[in-house]
Amino acid sequence: EPAVESSQPRETAKQPVAKAPARGLGVSDEFIMPSGNIGCIYIPEGGTDVYQPEDGGPELSCDRIEPKYVRAILGRSGKGRVLSDVGDQGCCSAQKTLDYGEVWRGGPFTCYSERTGLTCERDDGHSFLLSRARVKAD
Repeated sequence: EPAVESSQPRETAKQPVAKAPARGLGVSDEFIMPSGNIGCIYIPEGGTDVYQPEDGGPELSCDRIEPKYVRAILGRSGKGRVLSDVGDQGCCSAQKTLDYGEVWRGGPFTCYSERTGLTCERDDGHSFLLSRARVKAD
């Protein structure tokens, strides 16, 4: 005998879909210089839901637009690096401005905003400098 189906709609409990716990995923932080020529993004250790640094983070990456587009990066360890062939040029749209004379801190990184440029360093002393006139990483 075939099973009898009711014409009544079935009641199903609507359970909220549980999101997987964000294991170690953090929130990025972004800022730009008052000139609008330099912008930075900080990725905490473990990365974010949209980006995971190769070494697991933390990572600080700053882009300079003029006179030539470059990106300076400080990772978890090692020297700062400067990339001159940046494929994903997307600077500088952050909402937060790091005014001249202000200091930004995130994870092991500290950045100093000055009229002469932006200097960022990691707790172990490795750093980079970005300005219109100079680009330096060590």
